[in-house]
Amino acid sequence: MVTALTTYNFPTKIRFGPGARLELTKTLNNLGIQRPLIVTDRDVAQLPWFADIEGDLETFESETFSDLWGNPVVSQVNQGVAAYTAHKADGIVAVGGGAPMDVAKAIALMAHHPGHLFDYEDEAATRPIDQPIAPIVAIPTTAGTGSEVGRSAVISDDKTHAKKIIFDPQLLPRVVLADPTLLLGLPAKITAATGMDALTHLIEAFLAKGDNPLCDGIALEGIYLVSQHLQNSVNFAQQIAAKNSLNEAAQDSLDEAVDEAVDEAAHISARSGMLNASMMGAIAFQKGLGVTHSCAHALSTICDTHHGLANGVMLPAAMRFNLDAAPEKFLRMARVVNPSASNGAALIDWIVELSAAIGMPHSLNELGVFSATTIEQLVTVAIQDACHPFNPKPVTEKDFYAIYQDALVAA
Repeated sequence: MVTALTTYNFPTKIRFGPGARLELTKTLNNLGIQRPLIVTDRDVAQLPWFADIEGDLETFESETFSDLWGNPVVSQVNQGVAAYTAHKADGIVAVGGGAPMDVAKAIALMAHHPGHLFDYEDEAATRPIDQPIAPIVAIPTTAGTGSEVGRSAVISDDKTHAKKIIFDPQLLPRVVLADPTLLLGLPAKITAATGMDALTHLIEAFLAKGDNPLCDGIALEGIYLVSQHLQNSVNFAQQIAAKNSLNEAAQDSLDEAVDEAVDEAAHISARSGMLNASMMGAIAFQKGLGVTHSCAHALSTICDTHHGLANGVMLPAAMRFNLDAAPEKFLRMARVVNPSASNGAALIDWIVELSAAIGMPHSLNELGVFSATTIEQLVTVAIQDACHPFNPKPVTEKDFYAIYQDALVAA
């Protein structure tokens, strides 16, 4: 278990451990930020500890922008830019999961750049990123996207829901305050979905085309951390939910054995492992992602599915498609989670078992996808996605149909 703060300078400065968020005021002073805009979502803004963060900034002239929910869209970014400008902010504190992190980066970019956000889309930019980008301090509250250590923002179009990637190394937060205690209250379903998002990043990064042994090594260790800590994190979340559901009288008579079942030290250890795995996934996928993400992005576009949930449901089918293209790599990953594995298919078996153990949906049917028409819409979006060209083997429209069909019913 992590008991003291540690510092990773990889790729940005990360202060990691219980209580890391308490260094926020010192961090802002070190960066010369005096008028921060706190960017978060509606749910996080209601949590008790968020008021503590706002209270910590009483000596600063801070404002909070929390009008965010779901998959982030351009209009939310525009509102955030208006809030940043009205406050005359000189920096951003991003608090939350992937959505607030991505919106914070987009605000930091558009605060000093003209035009529309999508003018700066990666590989399709019509304008240069040549003006200052507001400094960001990131405080992650989920272990999934790892966006706090990423150099890109994924924002959807309000009307089409198509996702666009904005990329620039300057979008990387200056400092990350990674505090696992902020994850202790995450519900089991969110813990599971975000954890499967992290796992998908790690697996797809390891399989992605190209030669990047640094990313490969990080990906393998991240997969190991997920294997050790995701199910425990979900189990602890379920135990806390069960305990909180008891009425006061029942809690008063709760026997000692149940009390001990929710072991805070072990829970922090599990959350620490997943928080590290999440950041490692985001670092590793500098190498690229793959077909799982293209399928998941289409699900978010067409069905407004939570990104981590979409990845988790699509991952087994996508990996069955990929297995024959990289059997040696699959075997290496399989032996990370099961040293006695004799073939790469053992990795897919483990993914399916893990998904079941943490309560993830097993199929697209469980997400409400039933019709051939919907699958046709999904394929149309997925084939245009920027992730699958990095897949270890080419993916045609026919292949996408087959993958979605494989994921349609429970494995």
